[in-house]
Amino acid sequence: MHVAMNIWVTLLIVPLLYQTATSWNPCCSYPCQNGGFCLTMGLQEYVCDCTGTGYYGGQCEHVTFMQRLRRLLKPNPETLHHLLVNYKWLWSIINSVTFLSDSLMTFVYLLRSNAVDSPPLYTSAHEYITLEASYNLSYYARGLPAVPTDCPTPMGIKGKRVLPDPKIVVERLFKRTVFKPEPMHSSLLLAYFAQHFIHQFFKTDHQKGPGFQWGGHGVDVSHVYGKNKHVENLLRSFQDGKLKTQVLNNEEYPPYQADVPGVPMTWMGQVADNNKFALGHQFFGMMPGLFLYATIWMREHNRVCDELRRVHPEWDDERLFQTGKLIIQGETIKIVIEDYVQHLSNYHFLVTFKPELLHTEVFQYQNRIAAEFDHMYRWHPLMPDEFNISGVVYPIMEFIFKSDLVVKYGTKVFTDSLSRQIAGQMTARNHGFLTQSVALDTIENGRKLRFQPYNNYRKNLDFPHTKFSELTDDPEVAATLEELYGDIDGVEFYAGLLSEKRRENNMFGALVIEMGGPFSVKGLMSTPICSPRYWKPSTFGGDVGFNIVKTASLEKLFCKNIPGDECPLISFVVPPENIPSSEKCENCKNDEL
Repeated sequence: MHVAMNIWVTLLIVPLLYQTATSWNPCCSYPCQNGGFCLTMGLQEYVCDCTGTGYYGGQCEHVTFMQRLRRLLKPNPETLHHLLVNYKWLWSIINSVTFLSDSLMTFVYLLRSNAVDSPPLYTSAHEYITLEASYNLSYYARGLPAVPTDCPTPMGIKGKRVLPDPKIVVERLFKRTVFKPEPMHSSLLLAYFAQHFIHQFFKTDHQKGPGFQWGGHGVDVSHVYGKNKHVENLLRSFQDGKLKTQVLNNEEYPPYQADVPGVPMTWMGQVADNNKFALGHQFFGMMPGLFLYATIWMREHNRVCDELRRVHPEWDDERLFQTGKLIIQGETIKIVIEDYVQHLSNYHFLVTFKPELLHTEVFQYQNRIAAEFDHMYRWHPLMPDEFNISGVVYPIMEFIFKSDLVVKYGTKVFTDSLSRQIAGQMTARNHGFLTQSVALDTIENGRKLRFQPYNNYRKNLDFPHTKFSELTDDPEVAATLEELYGDIDGVEFYAGLLSEKRRENNMFGALVIEMGGPFSVKGLMSTPICSPRYWKPSTFGGDVGFNIVKTASLEKLFCKNIPGDECPLISFVVPPENIPSSEKCENCKNDEL
């Protein structure tokens, strides 16, 4: 009887145990390969939708003939990167032949832009396609859908069932103990350029949550002109198209906030009135480096309006202002691509801003900012612990909220000083004490957004890691990652990005480049002024404005807006004579093969 009872118990309980053990969403294992979409069919089954991927089979594992051909023709990312950062002699020839360089630039525009879903597919609120993703602009888009809520682990089925305490992650993976200089010798002028540029399109709506934003998803130069029409009007002088200014120490600067009531600015603690300026972005009073860029762009807008008024004395204030704003947007994109992106890529191939190259191609002039792009751009390790301004060293706590330091030294000396100091390296264990709270928020928000594992983003680009020693070349960091996360497929997105080994002759790891490149190119080239009906002289007030845009450079931006006969050093790379011997790095520069 006892035997019969045991048999019945086994027959009843074992199926229940099996059902309980496998009751999670089968798509949690990410079974669909090569971009296939996993669709649940009941509680235990799923199908992979391979439509449009070039693959077929139960898990989209088999490649079609045409897709195989495309893969053979598509350059391997690592091989392509190696070619671009080496063989300078070859690229000198290509750069000198307009037909070759334009053809390659068109290929780069399309290759990078086509890697971004347009229109977007996902939001953080849904792990499947919805109309919300396309029409509700208050959402950030998503590069990959969120991890389903009914998974056995936070990362799907891999990794630990409980993620490590975010404070422990920051303490063991992000906290700086010794400042690590940027190996390519990038300057603080570069670090502040990155920070000032991105704040015009990363606009998280913190009241709604990290998956929401309040902006227009593009390079809208709102960091110069304000978050909305009301703020823009407060910053305008309504004379000759210009912005309001004041003269301090014989230079033009933005007005004090007290003189322009109503312009929203963010301050922490006690800040003196002579450090409170009214700026286009409410965060830019936080750091003198951001205030420097705000000042230079304000001066450039007013300079451009003077040039327009000289050619168009018949124009009123409104037209001068609006056309000046278009020119500033064009200059911004030109400088970003030909100075900033050129530096970040470190390619010997000269990247150029030529919107006309896309005018005969199929291209969508629309963009949506992705939440992953926002998190990927948390480059706070670039910030040092102290700042050397003309020989005077300021600890960071004596530097923040001190915009008057720019006024004290003048824009010439301040710009020169930022160009001569090395930024920090984008790597693990290099977050300064002031930015560790940002790292903590980033980890916590990544969990709220249910980002897929770091390695899933590499799998999506067809170059996954299989072990921790491939992710990072630091054995201690690899051991820490394994201890914290247990599995290479259980590592969180931001933790993986910061721990990733640096690519050959570059500032970043491969995923930042391969993910960030498409988001950047798409965002820049989808700006309205790049479209065929906008990109013409009349949009910019005729040849005078069009030439300002087409000849813009970082050096010209500063030199034309800093008083004096001689320009300071204006460089994203610290010159050799300003690199301390302790911070010099062998084999950090480009090979000259």
